Amino acid sequence: MREVERLLAILPAAAVASRSWADYGEVIVCESDAEMVDVANEIASEHVQVMTRDPDYFLEHMTNFGALFLGARTNVAYGDKVIGTNHTLPTRGAPRFTGGLWVGKFLKTVTYQRVLTDEASAMLGEHCSRLCRLEGFAGHGEQANIRVRRYGRKNVPYAGTP
Repeated sequence: MREVERLLAILPAAAVASRSWADYGEVIVCESDAEMVDVANEIASEHVQVMTRDPDYFLEHMTNFGALFLGARTNVAYGDKVIGTNHTLPTRGAPRFTGGLWVGKFLKTVTYQRVLTDEASAMLGEHCSRLCRLEGFAGHGEQANIRVRRYGRKNVPYAGTP
């Protein structure tokens, strides 16, 4: 804490940094590496600097971060300026569901599905219809039932009927 206070007194942006520390800064003490991983994954920080005897443990177990900086020789500034893939990272807990900005974010991703046989369509239709009925999606269920009737040659009731 003394080092934080010392740095806040000498930084060129001390006013902004001090306000940020006062509003958002905190120190969390953990009992084990496993607890540190749990806390870090819950917080899901944009940048995570790991300086322990075994930084690989954190690489293997952490899942929610924008960028992970492992070991005393590595730091956030290196990642932002000279060795990272990109320093545009998710903030405010977003690393729970997304990663940093990279070229793939600018690529259009599309998918398609094609059922190739009557038998497969009828079998999928029966499974799909059952799931739709459980979830209360009668319209989706009827799409499946149409295929069961047409390709499976089974007379099944309308999707909304048990």
